[in-house]
Amino acid sequence: MNWYLSVLKNYAGFTGRARRREYWMFGLFNAIFLIIAAILDNIFGTTFEYMFYGLFYVLYSCAVFVPYLAVCVRRLHDVGKSGLFLFVGLIPLVGAIWLLILACKDGDPGTNAYGPNPKEVPQAIS
Repeated sequence: MNWYLSVLKNYAGFTGRARRREYWMFGLFNAIFLIIAAILDNIFGTTFEYMFYGLFYVLYSCAVFVPYLAVCVRRLHDVGKSGLFLFVGLIPLVGAIWLLILACKDGDPGTNAYGPNPKEVPQAIS
């Protein structure tokens, strides 16, 4: 849950790098909350005609759209790619597969053009 909250705290932070764990944990909690929103839509009868989702789902989706884009861009920065690589996702099928591969790939070791490696924690001097 802390990973999800850290992404929300860095709401529109498109600079820096995001670890795989931060990206995937945000995706996991986001999917859980979307399912809960769809269930609430069905319980309260706020679904759109012929759809399984409705008002709660759309409101939640709009609320997390910018943080989702930000964590995606930071994840691409971690593997040494520009945030503009998100547009690769517009290519049918191949684009989504390419972005999935990049999201699963380990980040660049050390510092790259987008900042220091978030995995490397400075050692405390005793």
